[in-house]
Amino acid sequence: MKIRTTRPEELDEVMGIYAHARQFMAEHGNPNQWGPTKWPPRELVAQDIANKKSHVAVCDDRRIAAVFFYDFGKDIDPCYAVIDDGSWESDEPYGVVHRIASAGIERGAGTACITWALEQSRHLRIDTHSDNYVLQNLLAKIGFTRRGIIYVHEDNDPRLAYERVLSD
Repeated sequence: MKIRTTRPEELDEVMGIYAHARQFMAEHGNPNQWGPTKWPPRELVAQDIANKKSHVAVCDDRRIAAVFFYDFGKDIDPCYAVIDDGSWESDEPYGVVHRIASAGIERGAGTACITWALEQSRHLRIDTHSDNYVLQNLLAKIGFTRRGIIYVHEDNDPRLAYERVLSD
């Protein structure tokens, strides 16, 4: 699987993947993470693409298997400035993955996305809804540690914050 930036002409396909992910989450006990707000909004995804922060995992047959937002820097996510019930392992610059969604066509697509992001930054943070057991299990499987609780702007539900720092 290859990771690359999302192309503007792929916006409709990416929005379809997000719709699929909302349905999948609802069917697997997580209807509140993106469902009520139809998150993420098209305008935000279009902005992610324009800013080259949206990435896709592409199968060998060129189909898009997953989509995600990735950025890197110092204090790049204001929602991560305050963490309850824990602390971050490091306050060095970090990568962040948001809005990760699988098309459901290729096993391991989520792992490929997160692994790629970790390879780019060597220090990665990610969060998820407490009902998103699929992502929680994936993060535990690939070595992430739950660090505490953070809050996001799109709703009032707390998020479980995870982090992994690769040593040199």
